[in-house]
Amino acid sequence: MYQENQFLEIPDNEEQKIWRYMDLSKFIYILEKKSLFFTRSDKFEDKFEGSYPKTNKEQRPDIYQNIIPEISNNELNQFLHNFSTINEKLRKNILINCWHINNFESAAMWNLYSKSNEAIAIQSTFLRFRDSFNNAKETVCIGKVKYIDYKTQVIPENNFYSPFVYKRLSFEHENEIRAIVQKIPVDSSRVGNLDIELCDYGDDINVDIDTLIDKIYVSPLAPKWFYELVQAIVKRYKLDKEVMYSDLNQEPVF
Repeated sequence: MYQENQFLEIPDNEEQKIWRYMDLSKFIYILEKKSLFFTRSDKFEDKFEGSYPKTNKEQRPDIYQNIIPEISNNELNQFLHNFSTINEKLRKNILINCWHINNFESAAMWNLYSKSNEAIAIQSTFLRFRDSFNNAKETVCIGKVKYIDYKTQVIPENNFYSPFVYKRLSFEHENEIRAIVQKIPVDSSRVGNLDIELCDYGDDINVDIDTLIDKIYVSPLAPKWFYELVQAIVKRYKLDKEVMYSDLNQEPVF
């Protein structure tokens, strides 16, 4: 079930449109499984997922020395070592599902996340996305991604979700919102649990498909037969959802 998190930023407007671009096989997988696949954060192509900027590491000795003034140098060094070790291990137990925030379709997203012309985009809203997890057994948090300069800026260290909702400026075009699932409890007495890999690559999280999907868009380059196939698939799964060609497929006016 969705749980609001004070450290995660969500859209001001609940009706904010969000998009998920994918190949047809992934769309059918969602319909068949009635779930969204959440990927382990350490399995993304971006190796910086779940990490902190170097500025964070440089500032930690002074910050934590001030927070815990009675700590010795040896204890501080051990604490900082454990801090980094736990954060690195945590990446294997944080699962993420990513969406694109935009009031309109994105030509760039079609190119980036569809491997062929035979692709679709699910258009949802933040409200639908949030409410689609009502029957999920896992606790699902949602937050917008913030984009910063990892060479000069810092990520807050006041909660363990923070490094998973920050990315480098090079990814700003993604304008991402993501759902996050923590697979195991994390506290000082359970650090050893972080060595346990509960899933190889990720996990399916139950969603209400009818709640999640607002509209379904077909790639602007898709042939007519593909458009008709998507319509047939939607009908087969008894989804009362509109299937339409991408707005990018419209003819220009001169």
